[in-house]
Amino acid sequence: MTPQTAVRSPTGLAAYFDTLPFLGRLTCERQTLTAGEWTELELVYEVGAVGLADGAWLKLAFKFYSDWALFQTTDPKGANYVSAEYHAGLLIPGQSPATVQALKVRFDQKGHERPFQKAIIIDVVDGYLNPGDRIIIRLGDRRQGGAGTRVQTFVEKAFRFRLFIDPLGSSKFAEVPGDSKLEIVPGAANALQLIAPRLVSPGESFDAIVRVDDIWGNTCRDRNLAGTLVVTAPDGTQRTEIFPFADRDWTFARVSGLSFAQAGEWKLEARLNGEPAVASTVAPTVAYVQSEEGASRALYADLHVHSDDTVGTNDATYNLTYGRDIAGLDVVGYTVNDFNITEANWDKAVEIIHGLNETDRFVCYPGTEWCGNSAAGGDRNVVFLRDGKPRFPFDEAGRSVRSFEWNETTAGTIRPGTWPVDRLHAAYEDDPEGHLLIPHVGGRRCILDWNHPELERLIEIGSAWGQFHWLYTEALARGYRVGASAASDEHQGRCGGGAPGTGTFGSRGGLTGVIADRFDRAGVGSALRARRTFATTGERSFAALWQGQHFMGEVFDVEPETPLSYRLLGHAGWEEVELYDGDRVVWRRNLHAEAGLSERSLRIRFGGARIKDRYRAAYWSGEVAVTGAALLDVRGVGFDHPEQSVWRTGLGKLGFRTATHGDVDGIELTLSDLNDAHITIAADLHGYSKIGDPLQPPPHVHAPEARLEVSGKDLIAKGSVTLDLPGVELRLIVERVTDRPLPRDLGGEISLQELALDPERDHPLFITARQRDQSRIWTSPLFLKPR
Repeated sequence: MTPQTAVRSPTGLAAYFDTLPFLGRLTCERQTLTAGEWTELELVYEVGAVGLADGAWLKLAFKFYSDWALFQTTDPKGANYVSAEYHAGLLIPGQSPATVQALKVRFDQKGHERPFQKAIIIDVVDGYLNPGDRIIIRLGDRRQGGAGTRVQTFVEKAFRFRLFIDPLGSSKFAEVPGDSKLEIVPGAANALQLIAPRLVSPGESFDAIVRVDDIWGNTCRDRNLAGTLVVTAPDGTQRTEIFPFADRDWTFARVSGLSFAQAGEWKLEARLNGEPAVASTVAPTVAYVQSEEGASRALYADLHVHSDDTVGTNDATYNLTYGRDIAGLDVVGYTVNDFNITEANWDKAVEIIHGLNETDRFVCYPGTEWCGNSAAGGDRNVVFLRDGKPRFPFDEAGRSVRSFEWNETTAGTIRPGTWPVDRLHAAYEDDPEGHLLIPHVGGRRCILDWNHPELERLIEIGSAWGQFHWLYTEALARGYRVGASAASDEHQGRCGGGAPGTGTFGSRGGLTGVIADRFDRAGVGSALRARRTFATTGERSFAALWQGQHFMGEVFDVEPETPLSYRLLGHAGWEEVELYDGDRVVWRRNLHAEAGLSERSLRIRFGGARIKDRYRAAYWSGEVAVTGAALLDVRGVGFDHPEQSVWRTGLGKLGFRTATHGDVDGIELTLSDLNDAHITIAADLHGYSKIGDPLQPPPHVHAPEARLEVSGKDLIAKGSVTLDLPGVELRLIVERVTDRPLPRDLGGEISLQELALDPERDHPLFITARQRDQSRIWTSPLFLKPR
């Protein structure tokens, strides 16, 4: 071979390539993070043998439903700043250096495919990278004075960062093998949660659950603690009982064998021994029941719970046992996204569900979430009420009953299955007693153009997505006979009305109260289908509505001479009760006014949502100014997590930040005197930062600003002043409140004759009520038919 034709290559470079993973590797020195902590996290991508071409790009992705604080790339001195830095590797003799000039970083909440949708995107600018080069990705880069990044607020056994690379610059991505896995653990003990039945009969034995939570609502783990239970009788006498918490896994205790001999309101208080900084918690429990209410005890159900076999957090066993042991649920409906579950994972989940189901202790149902787009009917949960193998993912004839099938391993084109919702109805209408379909508002909100009266017996009006009073009233106004239900729609591993996250799931999850004759699958299923239910915003409140012998959920001929009766049991005091006839308020009680309005106390309330569809939250931020009176005290009401707050900014001045997803938050003010006061509220309203710079969130286009000025004299004269805003029940209210305690146990009668109902049409009558902490409850309707 002549010198002109000799083969040339950098000596040893090919052998070096052979030592590298072809697509590279992603590493992180940290293995554990604390939920909600502020930190700087460094991940390193070592370029593999493939190299990265000029124009290539990378995506460091994580699951969309994580509420990790949104990353920003415009302010290096600010919080949650993310950066990427190029480090050249060693060169083999004869090897040319890489030519990359820069790395450009951006953040996109939907930058990749479900479930790894949130993505830090890194573009290679003007040049290529060599194998062995490194890219250092700093989340919460603190080098220029930033605060770091706020970690996801809920625990997860294996939080994953997954790296996708486009090595050829062709926009065809490959997954780098080996996710960076982190365990997110609970923080320090912050509060006790005590869960007990809200209504029991005298002498009935029951258990109470006490758990220790961190500031974000995660139950602590592996803590060697003891507690004291204080039981206060209606006459004020007390007894105490010391109990140990479990010292492994979840820090909780089940205090068994409690019973009350005397009717009235009993109070249970839990204290953490030796930990004065951890607040005690009180749960009022009423040992009394009226015969008209038909049962001695309401069961509490969460019929909409996800796990990591689709888009939830942690596995099925974790979520279900959390519901039973930590959330103290009586009934759980386990839900899988129908298009996303593999048949093997479904079969395994059903086996776990059947194994945990236990008569008189814990009723557990398998279920699916039919995930049709809103244009095809929108989300419906399917709860399989019978024992045995559910009719999913195929019916007995082998026909698919999925909306469609798509998951991370699906190859080829997405093909429709059971689509639109008419065909979902058709799949189960031959056995309505064995199935319960629940339309709901999640990401793909249900559209009420579709309704099957035998299958769709309940409607979900509250979840971690928000509160949807408007959905309930719309369904009833259309003539649909649906009862009230609420659930968590839990994606974060905390079912049973658990703590909200700070992102899309920013509302408290709900619960369905079930008045069942028997505590087993058949008895609970029958009660659900009979609409013997009420819905709460996550609390163990109680509500019942009846007329004579007819209980909520029933359809019957109107009895004009017989009054309606209602009973409400709460914890924070009932401030408002309303009776609706479909979508119309026909009767109301204002308990603040009944107790006597204060001459110096008022409340500012923010409520509603921007839109009915996904990303509905209204993000409020602004200022309150009080002149003409001294501002003596201020406190937040209804705030869902530590990042929603109110603070003093000066004399008579406040700043506030919160978000409402159909729920209501508030600020209570105590002034030296209301008569000469002048209150000004100025708020900016923003939407969800789906795209763009999180430091510049998009304004609510229909109402970017809200401003309300109220004089004390007007407030004394009118009681309240309301500014209605474009949106869904979106409003700003200033109102007088009472200084006196509000009733926790409330009942009464409502005369039908005084309501002047149209005798020629049906009337779906239901009660909704609100407590002082802005928790809420809804009964199922009484469906009154004209005679």
